[in-house]
Amino acid sequence: MKPYRTTLAKVPREGGLSPADGWINMQVQFLIDQKTAGSDKLVVGWTVLPPGARHEKHRHHHADEFLVVLKGHGLIYTDDGEEPSGEGDVIFTPREHWHGFNNISSGEVVLVWGWSGAGSLEAAGYELPPGKH
Repeated sequence: MKPYRTTLAKVPREGGLSPADGWINMQVQFLIDQKTAGSDKLVVGWTVLPPGARHEKHRHHHADEFLVVLKGHGLIYTDDGEEPSGEGDVIFTPREHWHGFNNISSGEVVLVWGWSGAGSLEAAGYELPPGKH
């Protein structure tokens, strides 16, 4: 594998992320992953959540996740419910723990996020809570 470099402008928005799978009005770009960079243990992404957009509570069986709130504020989902989160927050969620983000504000939220331990959504072991499919 050789080094990989891209820019936000060159990476298309991810298609096929269904609201039925918890991706509600999100604009997602997979910047580094197995498909683009040959990375089998790391994914880095960029997400824009317009007002009202959210990533439903979910977990990954095979990947830890981090996110950095670059712009805006909303609620993060946790194992215990939800908590306020805003610009500058850095959040780490170990595998098997519930997490997500809900933009309840009137402005745009921008997140940088990533997974350690998997190079794709499929390899991460994505799961919604029972009854959310």
